[in-house]
Amino acid sequence: MPEAQVDLLPRLGAFARLLHDAGLEAGPRRLTDATRALGFIDLKQHADFRSALRSVFVSRKEDIPTFEAAFDIFWTPPDPRAAAGVIPGRSRALPMAPERAKLWMNALGLNASQLNREQNPTEFPASSSGYSSEELLRHKDFEEMTWAETEQVKRLLEQAPWRVAERRTRRLRPSRSGRIDLRRSARHAIRSSGELMTLFRRKPRVRRRPLVLICDVSGSMERYSRLLMIFAHAISRREDLEAFVFSTRLTRITRLLRHRDLDRALDSVSKGVHDFSGGTRIGDAIGDFNRRWARRVLGHGAVVVIISDGWDRGDPAQLTAELVHLRRSAHRLIWLNPLLGSEGYEPLTRGMAAALPLCDDFLAAHNVDALEDLGRLLASLPPLRGGR
Repeated sequence: MPEAQVDLLPRLGAFARLLHDAGLEAGPRRLTDATRALGFIDLKQHADFRSALRSVFVSRKEDIPTFEAAFDIFWTPPDPRAAAGVIPGRSRALPMAPERAKLWMNALGLNASQLNREQNPTEFPASSSGYSSEELLRHKDFEEMTWAETEQVKRLLEQAPWRVAERRTRRLRPSRSGRIDLRRSARHAIRSSGELMTLFRRKPRVRRRPLVLICDVSGSMERYSRLLMIFAHAISRREDLEAFVFSTRLTRITRLLRHRDLDRALDSVSKGVHDFSGGTRIGDAIGDFNRRWARRVLGHGAVVVIISDGWDRGDPAQLTAELVHLRRSAHRLIWLNPLLGSEGYEPLTRGMAAALPLCDDFLAAHNVDALEDLGRLLASLPPLRGGR
């Protein structure tokens, strides 16, 4: 083994530990394979060095962004001008718990301001309007958040008072007001010598409407996918939720979100969905939902929420036809678009142009405040299908 490669082994082992803490498979076997791979390249060629390690440590497409971020933060010298919580040369933060991130920042020699900010993730610059740190976080775009801020968003979404509006069912329950319950009144009269002494009443039971979430996890939605999965998990803890994700095909994740622990739920989703960050075929996904799942999950006045930026490689005519069919079966069809929160955005993509005329509501989904707007809308839905 060349002497330069021998000297590289301790750093390579530390890099493997960083990858492991970030959620990638980087055990002794992968480390051995990485050492062998480096023996076939010129270590002075930075691109070859990166490619060799990536070929060993990355086995799934969704792990590529995590590897790239870890490689940059580990093998790139720290930049004292970099903003707090931002990886040098990249806008993507490592998916790592704050406590572990603090240890790595210290070990990698990042500057004190970054370390202090990571140790105190609730500190935000003061605003002239007097906004608190939590208020600033509610209005910050998911795309711009560091890992520490994402951890705080978890808490905000989990504590949000999600409550879908109620609907009247056909079943009746005893009540002090409402229609007279002749059967119960007659039974009571028989027990009291045939005299009708008391009139009992009943009225319809009320239940909250089921909620169906269909989320786009294609490549164009990659920067929002994790936060939207946290959002889906938060709702599933409180509501009757059926959840689906799609890129090139549709996958049901309702059972995967039932883990009480959020990290376990997200890990189950990442392993159960095989086309994260792929292409987008919205019409095919909605068509698959209509054929396989609509009859099972759209009963009892369900509300359907589709989350997508509208970038679509499929046929717009097919998307229109499938949305027409879906809208007939749903109590309300709501479309959330993360790009709607961007300044100057117009829904001009062919997927969005085909879908917009068929949606009852078109809302943003780029920050916590936008998702809370959705919560307020769900809580105020009228009992009958209203205007858009």
